[in-house]
Amino acid sequence: MKSAKYLYLMLIPAFVWVIAICYAPMFGLYMAFINYQPGGDFWTQFFTSKFVGLDWFQYFYNSGDFFRLMRNTLLSSTMTILISFPAPIIIALALNEVKNRFVKKTVQSVAYLPYFVSWVIAANIFITLLSSDGMVNGILKSLGLIDQSILFFQEKNYFWSIVASANTWKSMGYNSIIYLAAIAGINPEQYEASTVDGANKWKQMLHITLPSLKPTAIILLILAVANVMNTGFDQYYLMQNESVMATADVIDTYTYRYGLSQGMFSYAAAVGLFKSIISILLLTTINRVFKRALF
Repeated sequence: MKSAKYLYLMLIPAFVWVIAICYAPMFGLYMAFINYQPGGDFWTQFFTSKFVGLDWFQYFYNSGDFFRLMRNTLLSSTMTILISFPAPIIIALALNEVKNRFVKKTVQSVAYLPYFVSWVIAANIFITLLSSDGMVNGILKSLGLIDQSILFFQEKNYFWSIVASANTWKSMGYNSIIYLAAIAGINPEQYEASTVDGANKWKQMLHITLPSLKPTAIILLILAVANVMNTGFDQYYLMQNESVMATADVIDTYTYRYGLSQGMFSYAAAVGLFKSIISILLLTTINRVFKRALF
């Protein structure tokens, strides 16, 4: 430590940030086990509130919302993974075949741009495109596929597909950077040798590029599946309405609604803690399954 003292000094800001942002707030998890009522001095209310143990967890399980929220969270996240996971791989493979440097850089910039757009703007883009007089309905009518406009945000069966498409559109360009970096690391001699053996572009992609991307893809798939409970808050909150609430309400929006809107802080803390526990269990289980399957 003495010989690398300056490196440790550089770590101090990051260390302080982790303690202040990631660990210190865990003290508030105690709220999930008490009957906290806002009002008066926070610390007095916090430490003098009645300890109720696991009552809030039991209340959540018996509330009638438990299975609906778990279904919406898990199935919506699963649909997002099924659509968004292969999208950046396809983009990376396609861009790798583009030889014109200007075209390649332009497509990359356009594909990356949605990642830096806030969900407020992205949600309004989708709401506008999918409105009754929006572009999507206009195209479907011009092709003769429909006679009347489809009210996408009034039909609960469409919501998961809309959110999955929005998540994919927003992240696929940025995530493709990882696969492009992996492709750049492939030894060019492999392609040259395959060309000598008579392999065309399609066979090179199947037998060289895709196998080289396998380790990267597996790691990203593990991370994606392990975060299946973390659906995200912004996109669901901004796109949901009363007509689609049966499928649009997930644990994150439920926690916000009961915690901040209705002031049931202890109940919301219990629901959030439950989600975190399930996420940890999923991560541990998935990690073990993939290790056994691969190694």
